[in-house]
Amino acid sequence: MRFEEQLNDGLKREYRVTVPSSELDEKLDKILSDFRANANIKGFRPGKAPLSLLKQMHGERARGQVLSEAVEESSRKVIEDNNIRPATQPELDLADAPVEGADLEYTLKVEILPDIDIDDFKAPALERLVVETSDADIDDAAKRVAGQQKAYKKAAKTTKAKDGDAVLIDYLGRVDGEAFDGGAAEDFQLVLGSGTFIPGFEDQLVGAKAGDEKSVEVTFPSPYHAKELEGKVAIFDVTVKEVRREAEQVVDEDFAKSMGFDDLAAFREALKGQIDAEHQRVSRSVTKRKLLDILADTYDFAVPASMVDMEYAQIWEQIKREQIASGEATEADFEGQDGPADADEAAEFRAIAERRVRLGLLLSEIGTKNNVQVSGDEVNRLIIQEAQRYPGQEQQVFEFYQKNDQARAQLRAPIFEEKVVDFIIEMADVTDKTVTSDALEDAVKALEDDDTPQPKAKKAPAKKKAPAKAKTAKKETGTKAAAKKPAAKKAAPKKKAADKE
Repeated sequence: MRFEEQLNDGLKREYRVTVPSSELDEKLDKILSDFRANANIKGFRPGKAPLSLLKQMHGERARGQVLSEAVEESSRKVIEDNNIRPATQPELDLADAPVEGADLEYTLKVEILPDIDIDDFKAPALERLVVETSDADIDDAAKRVAGQQKAYKKAAKTTKAKDGDAVLIDYLGRVDGEAFDGGAAEDFQLVLGSGTFIPGFEDQLVGAKAGDEKSVEVTFPSPYHAKELEGKVAIFDVTVKEVRREAEQVVDEDFAKSMGFDDLAAFREALKGQIDAEHQRVSRSVTKRKLLDILADTYDFAVPASMVDMEYAQIWEQIKREQIASGEATEADFEGQDGPADADEAAEFRAIAERRVRLGLLLSEIGTKNNVQVSGDEVNRLIIQEAQRYPGQEQQVFEFYQKNDQARAQLRAPIFEEKVVDFIIEMADVTDKTVTSDALEDAVKALEDDDTPQPKAKKAPAKKKAPAKAKTAKKETGTKAAAKKPAAKKAAPKKKAADKE
């Protein structure tokens, strides 16, 4: 095999590769000889059939295998001999398969990864925003949690229940005059209009007041979890003991205990821990973004156009998905478009794609040279999280990642990036600046407002010119800075569920 360099321009390389026909013939004879050793061919003992006959019978298929292996081996050798680090999959230009007796000739085109000089790399000085959680922050969080937990207060005896009210009831249900399992309860609070009970039950209690006794007739739906009740008519004897109106939830000792805490102090301490964690997460996002901005301004090197093209395509696909999901556009609006119709917007998208690629390569170089590692356990934890998104298909998800190295690499990449960012921040001279939670939120907003591009949103016209927004096309390479104000929440502990009766 021999090769000749035909192009050496920036990161682009092109080679003319020739595999002599003699090498191809040797490979073909070896394949056929190996096959002959065990082939059962009528009229010949195993291993005795002439190669000429085998060529006649299997030569075309064997020659296809020879050419495939020759291209793979020769292209690999070109890359190894030239110490090439391909940025993307090399492109092979093989016009036609050579006729028998002719050399195999093809062109190998490849973009290489740039050499990035980080020998003198020094982590930049950074300012980190630190928030000391105040009592006011905890109060706000407690109010938000309380606002998600409805409270009801006993109304006057003459109050008639309406949708949204709760009624405290005793009930007993019968089908064909006989009580049935699950058809009775005492002191049950039912919110009218909630759909807790089967259709028609709650409607018949609208207008009831404390002390009323009602006979509620309903028909069980089909399908129903209790098969023996499907389609059956049931009569419920209902006693309304109280009508309750929705009231503002007060954050007090009783509320804290209803949320599963020992007392109000424990509830507030848990909220503080959640708020602190959220502040730290958002602060890190701001710090990371500042770091990436500094690195982007400091390091300027050529990046492979093929990698930029792929990143650009991902940005465009993300924008398309978001606009279709939001109803701002349809699939038809984007038909035939591989980027924004507006040239300026397309240029801005490409600038972001180039920034992402450059930062990605830089972080990769820093991480590799400083032996930043991602363990198998870390990747496996992500695979488990991914599998949990597909209940009932967990095994298929595990098998997919087991067999697909590229898919595993895609899971590994963001972990590696975050670990490299943490490594740099640990090296950096970091100055903590104490700010309020509002100031932290303003810092996030300022970074988002500074993102490019921010093209004008356009409604998709009939000519299939799709709108192009870049809300998701952030400058950073991975994690997006959070725009939401930190909000602490804690789910209420599980209570006895009121199944549809």
